[in-house]
Amino acid sequence: MTDNDRRCCQEPGQKGQRRGKSSFWMQDPELVFGALSLEEGDSFLDMGCGPGDYSMRASEIVGDSGAVYSLDRWQDVIDDLAEKARSRGFRNIRAVVSDISEHLPVDDESVDLCFISTVLHSLDLADVETSLFGEIRRVLKPGGRVAIIECKKEEQQFGPPMSMRLSPEEIQGSIIRYGFETMDLVDLGYNYMITFVKT
Repeated sequence: MTDNDRRCCQEPGQKGQRRGKSSFWMQDPELVFGALSLEEGDSFLDMGCGPGDYSMRASEIVGDSGAVYSLDRWQDVIDDLAEKARSRGFRNIRAVVSDISEHLPVDDESVDLCFISTVLHSLDLADVETSLFGEIRRVLKPGGRVAIIECKKEEQQFGPPMSMRLSPEEIQGSIIRYGFETMDLVDLGYNYMITFVKT
């Protein structure tokens, strides 16, 4: 992970105090999780989880009857998250090293909500979309949802360069080919969150 990768979604002036990147504190978490509408007992897949801020909040909501799968390609990030989860008593978080552009280590039709926060811009979407969205479709339950947070496609003093940023329309143009329909688009300030449902 390069320094730019670690900084890409930190707000202005924020230092890299957490291992791995996170956009969690860039927007109101209550706004995000209110729009996600997670419920107790749900299964939440955090793809490219970084330090696990979203995973930890989801864990509190879904409770012991639910499950949180936290995937990241970096072993040190997953080790840190697993230790945090143990120390805070979160028994429903399963932290696993995984490249989300390949086969996901999750059972078919076992997930209520797939969540991808500020990760897609770091991938070559044209190259990985078939595997990525195909695997998301495989693991989602009928009527399951995928929520994607990305940096707005506009000039800012921080974050990825304009050439890497993805507009909601670009993401929509890719994912709908794999059996998804757009549900919602939420303005998060620096970022946005777009949600799709498996059809």
